[in-house]
Amino acid sequence: MSSGQYPSALYEKMALRKGHRFVAGVDESGRGPLAGPVVAAAVILLDHDFENKIDDSKRLTPRLRALAYNEIMGKSVYSVARIGQKVIDRVNIFNATRMAMEKAVNGLDIKPDFLLIDGRLRLSIPCESRSIIRGDRQSISIACASIIAKVYRDSIMEKIHARYPRYGFTRHKGYGTIFHMRALEKYGPSPVHRFTFKPVKEALKR
Repeated sequence: MSSGQYPSALYEKMALRKGHRFVAGVDESGRGPLAGPVVAAAVILLDHDFENKIDDSKRLTPRLRALAYNEIMGKSVYSVARIGQKVIDRVNIFNATRMAMEKAVNGLDIKPDFLLIDGRLRLSIPCESRSIIRGDRQSISIACASIIAKVYRDSIMEKIHARYPRYGFTRHKGYGTIFHMRALEKYGPSPVHRFTFKPVKEALKR
């Protein structure tokens, strides 16, 4: 599926035709930032028809994400999990992301029997699964998970900003923007930064 198309329910319907009852899409937000948690969401859609635009969360404006988020809430069973920066530093971001995804899936009120997972990750969950590269641009369930994870993580970063306003977390949500890098250089890392990430390590040396 090309990047110009929107996610569809093709993968979900394929799983349902094979006899699966509860298909969960799984995605994360926050693998790349220099600060804050990584957040994962798992979503079982009860309805595949949406009035609002559903897409990879990164391709939606904050307003469109908020509209989609509210609609997803009413049409799904979902679970959200976060893994904080201290654990990320201890186990690395790859393992922390997998932990968050597994925690999100295990937190669902309905036990899924098939998983659609964004990227190449494999989860230690006792059910069938399919990993899809750029799944948030192909599977509607994964796209919904990406929206929930993104909105949830952004809200966390807004709260973190209130504690550490000089880093401008509301502007970049922890990603390594020029503004963020200059703040790191000027003030050094905060307690919410990921100390094993190279730019943060370098800021510690100054």
